[in-house]
Amino acid sequence: MSLKLLERIYRQSRYHQVRQRAHFLILAAQGVELEELMRIFQVSYKTIYNWINRWESEGMVGLYNKPGRGRKRIFKPEQEAQIRDWAKLEPRQLKKTLQKIKSEWDIEVSTETIKRILKKFYMSWHRMQRDVGGKPDPIEYQEKSAHLTDFQQLEDEGKINLYYLDETGFCLIPSVPYGWQDIGEYLTIPSRRSSRLNVLGIRNRNHHLEAYISSQSINSDVIIACIDAFFPQVDKPTVIVVEQSSIHTSDMILDKIEEWSERGITIFQLPAYSPELNLIEILWRFIKYQWIEINAYKNWQTFVASVENILREFGKKYVINFV
Repeated sequence: MSLKLLERIYRQSRYHQVRQRAHFLILAAQGVELEELMRIFQVSYKTIYNWINRWESEGMVGLYNKPGRGRKRIFKPEQEAQIRDWAKLEPRQLKKTLQKIKSEWDIEVSTETIKRILKKFYMSWHRMQRDVGGKPDPIEYQEKSAHLTDFQQLEDEGKINLYYLDETGFCLIPSVPYGWQDIGEYLTIPSRRSSRLNVLGIRNRNHHLEAYISSQSINSDVIIACIDAFFPQVDKPTVIVVEQSSIHTSDMILDKIEEWSERGITIFQLPAYSPELNLIEILWRFIKYQWIEINAYKNWQTFVASVENILREFGKKYVINFV
């Protein structure tokens, strides 16, 4: 059976154990030593032997657990799907899901059991996002998403340069992150009103970042000056992705589009209410929620120095890995 099939199973199977066994067989076929495989997968020699034996004797079927193995199911598949739907209705309170299970089916289980079921549906406990206040036009969203995919392919082929532009602000009122803490303990982060540090960033998918930092508001004048400064000339067609905010669609910007086009620079406007399509939004989240150290909030000078250092070291010390 081909490695391509194993790779597809490893990427797409909904079962962790199946993905694990497929991954093992891929590495084994690549010549990884037995001792190293035992270390990577944290299993014994006997388990390795059983995986190989079942693969050789049963093929793809051998990747799956045989019926009757493991803990007996408490819920039927359709009940698990209902549990997922109940959890979506009350995403912050699993106790309400437990109450519905008891009321509907007279079954008592722990929240840990519910968590295991939700994880099977690729759900996890993580921070919610603020609503951007509206929904994009579905047709425009689909069309521009497709265009963006085409741009990324052209960039991969070396035919264009692709950049993402956006603005954000930082202040001493922190974006409170999650963090591991002792039960009953709550770590605190200093928070106070302060000036606002405004940043305009232009980045690509290879961690190259150009940033402009100011205590003044960023307007269309600043955007024009930054594009002209960061791209005085281009060696191949260059696409800059922007959102449809007022400073990106002003008359001043529209007047510059033709000039930029003649210089090989295209401004690609995303649909309204679709910040997830702008790659630089991920950078802002990493800075605010992960990279700014807690002690950076002790005073304004330390805070500004921390943000400037992160922007300067992005792509070297600070890297976003998509896995």
